[in-house]
Amino acid sequence: MSFAFARSRYRQAETLVQEAATDPYDIVFVTLRELNRSLGVLARTQQEARPLPADHVNRVLTAIYILQSSLDFEAGGDLAGDLFQLYEFARFHVLKAMRGEEGARLAEAAAAMGDILDAWQQIGSQVKAQAV
Repeated sequence: MSFAFARSRYRQAETLVQEAATDPYDIVFVTLRELNRSLGVLARTQQEARPLPADHVNRVLTAIYILQSSLDFEAGGDLAGDLFQLYEFARFHVLKAMRGEEGARLAEAAAAMGDILDAWQQIGSQVKAQAV
């Protein structure tokens, strides 16, 4: 491992630590934002027919796991189920692309996660207002 690579990894980890969220809304927001960003990178990489960056694959899979495991199916009802399915769609297509299989729909998955992030941002002020 080169020094430049190690320094780059340290800076990435340092950025994530500095951005640590404590509020449940903020935790989901940061996770969705990172998922959206990494899926965008994967979609662009796929379009350019380059190998997928492993760090972004890992970030996407970790974010999806966090988001799926945080869903409350009792309180969330159909919405929680729909979100689970959208996250699963993204996970399925990332794994498909990672294996080099044809038909991985990363751009569509990225667009869906972008829509979820936008919706989460829109309800953010309502959630914050209720917490006060």
